[in-house]
Amino acid sequence: MQEQNYKNHSKLVPTFHLLTGPAIVALIIGAVRNIYKGDGPADLYNATLILLVALILLSLYIHTRLFATKVQDRAIRAEEALRHFALTGKRLDPRLRMSQIIALRFASDEEFPALAQKAAEQALSNKQIKKEIRAWRADHYRV
Repeated sequence: MQEQNYKNHSKLVPTFHLLTGPAIVALIIGAVRNIYKGDGPADLYNATLILLVALILLSLYIHTRLFATKVQDRAIRAEEALRHFALTGKRLDPRLRMSQIIALRFASDEEFPALAQKAAEQALSNKQIKKEIRAWRADHYRV
């Protein structure tokens, strides 16, 4: 497996991001077009049903991603809080936002406590935190 770093840590799933998303958008556009270009009540009914199915698919597409990442965010927060406590004997700073904690998971144990403190004190963005990391700790399981 390729070594993970700042430049390659995000994951693109072609069938999800490049096929399913655009296909749903195309289905919505086609359904709306058929609603306006239809030749009668039967066409309007069918086009409306297709639009309804497309909107349901869009909702599923968005929410399956949101639900999976929300669960992972909770797990990451718990893991990083435990890691911080194990390394320092102190709780993780409550000023840290979830996006900061998610970014901090890539920091090695050696740099994690100092970087967590710096992130809290200077309100670093997740990108700034990731760029500060020298010894990258890979996370190949993020959805």
